[in-house]
Amino acid sequence: MYLIAIAWIYVVLMMAVAEAMSPQGTVLGAFFTLLLYGALPVTLLMYILATPHRRRARQALEAAEDAARAASAPAPDGGGEAAGAAVTPVGEKP
Repeated sequence: MYLIAIAWIYVVLMMAVAEAMSPQGTVLGAFFTLLLYGALPVTLLMYILATPHRRRARQALEAAEDAARAASAPAPDGGGEAAGAAVTPVGEKP
């Protein structure tokens, strides 16, 4: 993925140099060639292609946070001790 982006930036850089050195070309035109043919499309493409990686990283972070939250959560009864004798219902004898 990066190899293609680097190669495309190289091609666009050569286009910009050729435009800047041309008798009819200008440095401003070379700058816009570099910007509009190179930097913006490559940035957009790399952002789109990195979406699955960002999604996996976000899910891994959420899973780690959930695991840490579950490990630090207190016991359901909140006391951490074993249950004592059961309370008998009203009106019944033990």
